[in-house]
Amino acid sequence: MDEQAGGPRAVAGEESGGEANLIGRDAELARLFRAVDAAASADQVLVLRGEVGVGKSALLDRAAHRAETHGTRVLRAEGSESEADLAFSALHLLLRPVSAEVGELPERQRAALHSAFGAGTASEEPDLMLVGVAVMSLLSAVAERGPVLVVLDDAQWFDRASLDVLAFAVRRLAGEPVTTLIAARPGDRLPGFDRHLPTLTVGPLDDSAANRLLDRQPGHPAGRTRTRILAQAEGNPLALTELTRAATAPDAAATGQPPAGPLPLPEHLERVFAARLPGLPAATTRALLLLAAVDNADFADTAESADSAAMGGLGLLPGIAGPAPTTPSQLPGTADSTSAGSTSLSMSADSASAVPGPVSYTEGDVWPPAEQAGLIRRTGHGLPRFSHPLIRSAVYHAAAPDARRAAHLALAELLRAVPDRRAWHLAAAATAPDAAVSAELERTAERARRRGGHAAAATALHRAADLAPRREDGARLLVAAAAQAVLTGDLAWVEELAAAARARTDDPALLAEAAAQVGRLAVLTARHPVVFARLADAAEELAADRHRSPTALDLLAGAAVVRFYCAEDTQRQRVEAVLDRLPQDDAAQAWLRAWVRAVSDPFANRAALLSLLPRVAAEARRRPDRLTAFAVMAWLLDETPRAARAFDEAFDRWGLRGPLPDGLGGAAAWTYVELGRWGRARESCARSGALGATAGLDHAVACATAVDATVLAYQGDTAGARARAAEALALIDPLESRSVAVYARRALGVAALAEGAHETAYDQLRAVFTADGAPVHYHASYPALADLAAAAVRSGHRDRAAAIVERSARALAHNASPRLRALIERARGLLADADRAEPHFRAALADPVLEHWPFERALALLDLAEWLRRRRRIAEARAPLAEALDTFRRLGARPWIERARTEARAAGLDVTDSAPDALAELSPQQQQIIRLAARGLTNREIGERLFLSPRTVGSHLYRSFPRLGITARSQLRDLVEGALAPEGRQG
Repeated sequence: MDEQAGGPRAVAGEESGGEANLIGRDAELARLFRAVDAAASADQVLVLRGEVGVGKSALLDRAAHRAETHGTRVLRAEGSESEADLAFSALHLLLRPVSAEVGELPERQRAALHSAFGAGTASEEPDLMLVGVAVMSLLSAVAERGPVLVVLDDAQWFDRASLDVLAFAVRRLAGEPVTTLIAARPGDRLPGFDRHLPTLTVGPLDDSAANRLLDRQPGHPAGRTRTRILAQAEGNPLALTELTRAATAPDAAATGQPPAGPLPLPEHLERVFAARLPGLPAATTRALLLLAAVDNADFADTAESADSAAMGGLGLLPGIAGPAPTTPSQLPGTADSTSAGSTSLSMSADSASAVPGPVSYTEGDVWPPAEQAGLIRRTGHGLPRFSHPLIRSAVYHAAAPDARRAAHLALAELLRAVPDRRAWHLAAAATAPDAAVSAELERTAERARRRGGHAAAATALHRAADLAPRREDGARLLVAAAAQAVLTGDLAWVEELAAAARARTDDPALLAEAAAQVGRLAVLTARHPVVFARLADAAEELAADRHRSPTALDLLAGAAVVRFYCAEDTQRQRVEAVLDRLPQDDAAQAWLRAWVRAVSDPFANRAALLSLLPRVAAEARRRPDRLTAFAVMAWLLDETPRAARAFDEAFDRWGLRGPLPDGLGGAAAWTYVELGRWGRARESCARSGALGATAGLDHAVACATAVDATVLAYQGDTAGARARAAEALALIDPLESRSVAVYARRALGVAALAEGAHETAYDQLRAVFTADGAPVHYHASYPALADLAAAAVRSGHRDRAAAIVERSARALAHNASPRLRALIERARGLLADADRAEPHFRAALADPVLEHWPFERALALLDLAEWLRRRRRIAEARAPLAEALDTFRRLGARPWIERARTEARAAGLDVTDSAPDALAELSPQQQQIIRLAARGLTNREIGERLFLSPRTVGSHLYRSFPRLGITARSQLRDLVEGALAPEGRQG
């Protein structure tokens, strides 16, 4: 609530929500009206930025009123400082008007949302991605009955969990009649909403508008007073109105002078509001205003408790009805008043046993004096709210410190049934370490953690550490806070908490754990060289102590992941040196040592690493959370089918659960790409990209985007592939994130091959090798060898490409996987003289295991068939041609379908169009939806898999049916089953 009645909305001389323009805001209103006009839909998401008092809330009010008059459903939430540390509190407020619709969500989504709000029992963390899908589905369902406007005011005070979920949902509602308006102050970070979004900057009024606004004020100032107000307000509408109110007050009017001295804006504007407080009745209105200022979660709820507060809570305020407790712990029930799992997000009439019910807004109640002073305003229910956040601040800071403490204690007593808010009030009242309050905050953190409110949990643990009497307890709580902060993606915060823990303890275990928490998040950031050095240094320091070697190995595992991203050879040497210093006889850690070696250098001794895979697999069976580690190792070693089985099992067990992308999140997507399960690959990219975007982890987003670009290129969506690859490259430094850079270049090269732009394809694929032909990345570059050869042959760079292929063959002579040997042989066949190519093509197809890489095998089949036909061995060419065409059709590889079809016709094969070709005319996303629908999934289930709303899924199906020549969903299975059945069964 940035500007409310008593601010620019009222002083413009209009009724609240009226249609008349705000003074000086014609351009801003026009932009907002375009955004909320369902027909125009100029901006589906629009961020308003402006200083306190410029009129953001008044503009939002006007936009909301216009939307409502045109039949749009408006959902609104206002940020609250007091609830900024309560997970999902803002989301709860936003969705309260549609609580009935929540009951119509699928069971899993409904349960996730209820768990996030603390309803029912929560035995485990909620699925945060599923919470986002639930909000997306809910907004989409509401939009089916008409356009929806989501208004997020004072978003800088939204809790982090709510911002993350809303950002996730809003990004996926493109094309649906859901518009989001967000207001925040300049410079305040809004995770998920702070990049690449249209922004409307609301600045100060110009001189003409400022004068017109003053003319509208009661007793409008003139002369020297007017000049001073205009000078001091500097075009800020709220300052103009409030300075006018102060200058024309009875005491000021008597002297004919405005308040003495300058009044800098906006920092000291609180003084203007505070000047109205002395005239209020002390024993009622002033005290209740202080209580409301102390706990502004919902002023209306505080007002409902006014009778009880006046008789009970106000008795705790010094100077009114008696002495206050001297410490928070003196309140009854402080240490054990919490009830696990019972977290309310707003105070209600039954929040405390002494509350009899709401107070009616009548002539005889306590609020009219505050309303007459412009401090509060009436809501639609006749209950009061502060007219502006600065009024709340003024009320709070104008009170003596003892009065503020007493107010916090009074509300803690009233909020005995709301343990989270009670704990924060007790903490605010504490002036010295207090073990009981620290314990309450720790319990609050645990409840927030179970609901997925990791930022709220970290904040509560940090404050609990401040109040812990024992330094070791404080250090333990700070490390726990760092563990929760990791899950917000805020590395600076994690480092701050770890540094605070180090300052409080010399305990080696705690120090190691603090370092591990920093490393856990650091590997996902884009500061790769710095992060690697920190992790390697920490691991080396701990390596000498046998008792701390497990932590050292964990840190080294993180360093190995960073090594994978950077591909610096000096990093490989450092990892090996530290690994050699660690105990070699610890059987429990053998699997992790193998994993570190595989990640940092999978082809150094592939045979030895393969021999260790069974041990890693056994460890994964005992510890299912290590399934992903086993899968990554298997993928790195080109044991792709084993990797896929492990990834499948991990995803089946955990679904979307997990607030951060995996350290090598692209491994799962690449596994599915290589196996030809392109639909599942894109699902994996969507999940990893969504998690990375929510946490602000650009490298994770870039990796997912680059893999997605590759799939799009294979499917023939070359424009989409180029756009996605460009997005990936824009997010990273190619010298620090070589893995992503190589993936993106490969995608661009394949897209160019698909279009027949062979020179461009060569340039892109040549870039994944250094000037002297070495791989830019020790794992990601080698799969490009055959594509590089294909582009080189058609663009006149045969000799240069051959040198690179042979250098790679020598480097991999003893450690190449069957897959890489096949790619090298295919490249040799393409680059060889015509009479020497056949043995290489045959070798590229010889090993039956190569069927696990269907697209690569189909390309080799097509190359062989083309070579055979050009040698006039047409009969021999037909079998590989038919097999290649069948594979391309099954995969939906449109450019290669056309190439194989042309070659098949030249070979005399009867090639007819079929249903898969009709599918190939759809976009890649539409193909995914069709495949999943053919397997019997509902629109909602498809939406959960692809992070789309059911409405969007239905829209894609509606547009696809005519192009497929069908009229009913029941026909999809027969359409898809033949050529696409393998894809359907797998992914």
